[in-house]
Amino acid sequence: MDLLGPYQFEFFRNGVMVATLAGGLCGLVGAFVVLKGMSYIGHGLSHAIFGGFAASALLGVNFVLGAGAWGIASALMINGVTRRRVIGADAAIGVITTASFALGLALFAVFGRQGQSFDAALFGSILGVEPAQVWGIAALFAVVGALVFVFYRPLLFTTFDPEVATASGLPTARIDAALMVVLAATILATMQVLGVTLIAAALVIPATVARMLTNSFSRLLVLATVIGSATGFVGMNVSYHLDIQSGPAIVLVGAGLFAVVFVASGSSIRGRLAVGHH
Repeated sequence: MDLLGPYQFEFFRNGVMVATLAGGLCGLVGAFVVLKGMSYIGHGLSHAIFGGFAASALLGVNFVLGAGAWGIASALMINGVTRRRVIGADAAIGVITTASFALGLALFAVFGRQGQSFDAALFGSILGVEPAQVWGIAALFAVVGALVFVFYRPLLFTTFDPEVATASGLPTARIDAALMVVLAATILATMQVLGVTLIAAALVIPATVARMLTNSFSRLLVLATVIGSATGFVGMNVSYHLDIQSGPAIVLVGAGLFAVVFVASGSSIRGRLAVGHH
């Protein structure tokens, strides 16, 4: 098998770069998603953003602006509803995000699929990535990494003990809202790589694997980022050689790694993972 053969093509090199960057970004943001028990939010928000994708495609609005505004609005709405605790967070997220996803499907059904590709939004289309998109994801990765570094202590406090953090005067509501906006931006940026249907897995799997390997918050952030990047890189190469879509390949590589670590880990690590979710 010619492992380096596909690297002669620029579209493949761009695809590998963007998959590696997107994987790392999803791993880093996913660490907070997993530790705060927000896995369902990542899943739901990716579906909500699809509504914005559909609306922007039909209205002829720039995809990043249209879906971005829709995604941030959905993220802040979810954050507001979950903080009020009037109804269960999972129920609130389910209502907001599935309604948005359904609206996107309905718009396509009524007006037809025009503009950006419907299938690319749902399942990803990494080989159509432009160099500008590679730079865009790299820039977002750098910004998110810098924010995590600068606000490391408040994020640590808010993630593990939000009640005490609030009592100590930390603006936990603003920190949570900022995390939701970062999550929406991450989903928007990686949508073309993974597609709406698989982004949640890319957010959750690297962080969950990292959680099985360490109890340290700082090490978990680094591990989740490295695992995410590695699964993106390996998944892209696997997708080329097996002739399958990049999104499913990346997620299956991550799932395979999860299975190996889970089986290799003793019951003590599994117990630690269970405790970490309570």
